Amino acid sequence: MRKLMMMALMATAATTAFAQDALVKEAKKLAAKGEYAEAVKVITPALESSETLDKAAAWHQYSDIFYAQHSGIAETAAKSAITKETYDTLTMQRAAVNAWEAALKCDEYDMQPNEKGKVKPRFRSESQNRYKNFGVQLVQAGQTEYQKKNSEAALKAWKLYCDMKNTPIFVEVADFPKDPFFYDITYYVAFLSYQTKDFDAAEKYAKLTAENPDKVDDANEILLFSKKDNMKTKEDSVAYVTMVKELHKAQPQQDRYFNLLMDYYVRANDAKAMGEWLDEETAVNPNNSMVWALKGEAKMNEEKWEEAIADYDKAIETKPDFVQCIFNAGRCYYSSAMDLQTKLADKNGMITNENREKVVEVIKKAEDYYVRAKELDPDRASCNWAYPLYQIYYFLKDDAKMKEIEAIDPSLAQ
Repeated sequence: MRKLMMMALMATAATTAFAQDALVKEAKKLAAKGEYAEAVKVITPALESSETLDKAAAWHQYSDIFYAQHSGIAETAAKSAITKETYDTLTMQRAAVNAWEAALKCDEYDMQPNEKGKVKPRFRSESQNRYKNFGVQLVQAGQTEYQKKNSEAALKAWKLYCDMKNTPIFVEVADFPKDPFFYDITYYVAFLSYQTKDFDAAEKYAKLTAENPDKVDDANEILLFSKKDNMKTKEDSVAYVTMVKELHKAQPQQDRYFNLLMDYYVRANDAKAMGEWLDEETAVNPNNSMVWALKGEAKMNEEKWEEAIADYDKAIETKPDFVQCIFNAGRCYYSSAMDLQTKLADKNGMITNENREKVVEVIKKAEDYYVRAKELDPDRASCNWAYPLYQIYYFLKDDAKMKEIEAIDPSLAQ
């Protein structure tokens, strides 16, 4: 009884497998008659079924259907100038995409070892001959889809084109054609992938674009921002910063790389890392006023007034009209004066005339910087020097100068 059941099961399996492979033959007949949609409908179950014995042949036939559909419409298009016959461009180009996709799937099965462990490809040579110059069809398909605002379909077609020469079918083909627009397409794919937040694809195609020396800058732009927007781990951050530093080192004249580093370290809110980077920058480019400004700001935030003033002075030395640094140096001198006053005062908060003169000496330095800021920025567009100057003149009991500041900012008199 058990033997009969096993035979029945085997017979059922054989019948099922036969039925699936019969679908492939039926689809071939339909395609020969130009009934492509029906042929696709018939063969699809065989592609998906685990019972299909020859998956490579099934996918090859599937590719044949779309290739024949594409070729038929292309032939009509070529004759249309004379025959005036209409044709469906979108269907033709989508058939091209489907044909090549199916050829890749066919090759995947075709290169699997048989029951003896041998690989005996039957369809690769035909695919190489058929699709070797097929890239332009994929490019045109992507263009049409993009014009119709089908970005996903456009990306699919263009990715297939960009990856074509590195597929198993063509990777060892020495004379694979080199298209002059190849790197234009890789750039579009990288850019569109970034826009759709597919950062892995954006990086992949940006790196491919960077193989063209004329497109390195554009490729690096996408690569950088993909890494930046896709930072999830410490390793991601390190990779991003390392790349920006390398680009900054290679092109120090490009402010954008310095600005990206500055933005990164500011957002990281890591004073130690920021300090180490700024030390690297001053060693390489001691004339970068912005580096000294950042160093000064970091020291000022730590209330290290003298060190901050020294850094701000370096920034001013390289850029004499750096009004923000001039203003901040004044702040540091004023804060230093207030600290000195606290230090020199007795337990009742009183200070001797001699010690007060020491404080005034520092206050006067703060005044000098604020006055310079006033001269450079009379409209207070970059810094509001009026209030701190008023404080200084109040401390110095200079009524005349207090009234001058009140005339500029009446709110200070209230």
